[in-house]
Amino acid sequence: MGLFFKKQKKISYDKTGKKPVIRASICTGEQVAGFKEIKTGKFEELMVLRNAEDRKKFLELYDVKEDEITKEY
Repeated sequence: MGLFFKKQKKISYDKTGKKPVIRASICTGEQVAGFKEIKTGKFEELMVLRNAEDRKKFLELYDVKEDEITKEY
């Protein structure tokens, strides 16, 4: 049981070549957060979003603003 928590470091990504994207399934509603390469369209899955807390964690961890994320189905 610790009283002090280690501060998480923000992970950087190539903001010129990639954009943050949330992929959502139309059938199941499952959401996956990651980055999509702008030139090739390749999607890199990073974490499954089960609730609002997971989304908030993704935004904080990768230093992404809410208005930068696009949603794809």
